[in-house]
Amino acid sequence: MMVSSRKIYVVLIRSTTVLSRLIHYFKGDEYTHAALAFDKELNYMFSFGRRRPGNPFVGCFKRERLDEGVYKNAPTLPGVIFAIDVTTEQYARAFDLIVNFLLDSHMYKYNYLGLFGNLFHRNFRNDYSFFCSEFVYHILFESGICDLKRPRELVRPQNLLNIGGEIVYVGDLKHYNSKNEKAA
Repeated sequence: MMVSSRKIYVVLIRSTTVLSRLIHYFKGDEYTHAALAFDKELNYMFSFGRRRPGNPFVGCFKRERLDEGVYKNAPTLPGVIFAIDVTTEQYARAFDLIVNFLLDSHMYKYNYLGLFGNLFHRNFRNDYSFFCSEFVYHILFESGICDLKRPRELVRPQNLLNIGGEIVYVGDLKHYNSKNEKAA
């Protein structure tokens, strides 16, 4: 039995961007973006995404907020937040990995080739390039939190639902308030 004392939050979203709509259309995935948070309020949420909201061609590792960037002007943000119970050691390892990404953020790029390869079930991996769900899974796997038995570059946001965990919120993330769990 695992003694858990911390939680890590996985946030899955379907935005209104062209890329999100294409992924949803071709793959039928309900969620097309993934992020990882270290607090229920989602103040410390990280992923790989657009550097600037209006430019889909320049992606990077970044701290995300639901009231900024591409999310700010979206009319709705369908999504799900689930909490994974982790040990103190797993939490610390995941946090340390994020700190390393922050310190070396200039080295990391968006894995465009991997994203499109993923859509066609083709592996394109680079240790310094990630797309959103590849990054989230990398952190969870390297921290000993989960193993989906597939290469990180073939993990889509939808696959992260297989990790399990406690559903904290399902619905329009524009209305998410950490004090109102399981709303909508």
